[in-house]
Amino acid sequence: MTPLLYALGVVLFIVGISLSIALHELGHLIPAKRFGVKVTHYMVGFGPTLFSRRRGETEYGIKAFPLGGFIAMPGMYPPLEATSARAEQLGAADDAEEIVTADARLRASAEGSAETGAGASAHPGSVLTAGDPPRRERRRRGRLFERSMADAREFSNQEIGPGEERRTFYALSVPKRLVVMFGGPAVNLVLGILIMAVVMLGFGVVQPTTTVATVVECAVPASEAAKRPAEERSTCREGDPLTPAWEVGIEPGDVIVAIDGEATQSWEELSAAVRASAGDTVPVRVMRDGHQSDIEVPIIATERPVLDESGAPVVDEAGTPATETTGFLGVSPTQERRPMALAEFPGEMAGMIGQTFTALFTLPEKLVEIGGVAFSDAERDPEGPIGMVGVGRVAGEIVSTEQLEVVEKAQVGLSLLGSLNLFLFAFNMVPLLPLDGGHIAVALYEGARRRINLARGRGIIGPFDTARLLPLTYVVVGVLLCMTALLLYVDIVKPVILFG
Repeated sequence: MTPLLYALGVVLFIVGISLSIALHELGHLIPAKRFGVKVTHYMVGFGPTLFSRRRGETEYGIKAFPLGGFIAMPGMYPPLEATSARAEQLGAADDAEEIVTADARLRASAEGSAETGAGASAHPGSVLTAGDPPRRERRRRGRLFERSMADAREFSNQEIGPGEERRTFYALSVPKRLVVMFGGPAVNLVLGILIMAVVMLGFGVVQPTTTVATVVECAVPASEAAKRPAEERSTCREGDPLTPAWEVGIEPGDVIVAIDGEATQSWEELSAAVRASAGDTVPVRVMRDGHQSDIEVPIIATERPVLDESGAPVVDEAGTPATETTGFLGVSPTQERRPMALAEFPGEMAGMIGQTFTALFTLPEKLVEIGGVAFSDAERDPEGPIGMVGVGRVAGEIVSTEQLEVVEKAQVGLSLLGSLNLFLFAFNMVPLLPLDGGHIAVALYEGARRRINLARGRGIIGPFDTARLLPLTYVVVGVLLCMTALLLYVDIVKPVILFG
């Protein structure tokens, strides 16, 4: 493991994740501009700006920390003039764009009242004359987060020029908002699928074959093996029964062509045929050095541990491994890299996406475990959550290790990047602000609310006041920062090491 190759792996990871983030933000930028929204910033990363250039009305740049990115669109938090609009204020308004027109009329009316009436004050959403007591202002005074909400609205709309109300995010119809916000996660989903297609259909996946790798000498029932010391479970004792393969002389390198007259073109077919032949003597066709021969093999019935889908032993409530009686031949397969069949790829990807969402749903539980590991002597689960620093270390190990060939390094690295893109897709679909899924949820709620009001004859109402969700947004941001800090600490003090 050389430092130079290790550093190269880290750099390649940073480039890969930065490109993924940049394309994610393009997924937002392109439809936003196409729909006429004014986009003021397109940034990859957070923190200090390393490079930026303005083209037209948009500033494009790269920031120091590749932990995300953003595009800035005026109107992410609609002004109160728009959210307070009602049917009687909107006149004949029949879509989101006409709400903006009414918003501009209300704002102009409020500004005019403030300028011409001595001592008059204008409150968003209504126009007060000099003699009106500011009742709503008194009710709002001292309300928690009220100042933050007002600041968020002001900051969000500060770059709206005169007559540009129609170019704000909140001016878009609900379907267009959904396209803009889903564009980013959709790019990560497509990237993840394309990268995994290169990995599985191009490089191929390691699969067991019907070529024999090793022949087991003795067959010990699982219940008996569990009673032996761990160091003795892989060796035979005097009196242990021999396996059928050992008895009939099957050797490593032999290819098992058929069992009981049924062709075995894959290890799964071979295993199924052996399991179904427990206690029977069946003809096994073996190819050795280009010549085929049929051997009568007495398949024994033995107890074997039950494994789950991931290959881990299934245990009962007492922790005892579960067993089953099945046929046993006594051979293990060679592993060979083969391109996955195109017909199998959609199912494989569906399984990967499902596993990604499952990992996301169990993330809180895993983070609690990580917290216990961070401040104790407990060992870290290498299959558990890992932060960006940890992923960078893993990338460095992959490139610098001598245990993998160049092709294997490329495949493992691309698999890592593809999995990260699938996770970015799933994570951004969480329906909480400030994530993309939160904006999608708000748009869906707003669309449903509008339809309900129209169905009840109440007319069109303004967009939902997203600033009201700021308290929840702060909580989500706080949780994300704590999660990032925890994973950063654990990645440093107890890193995941793939190649020790």
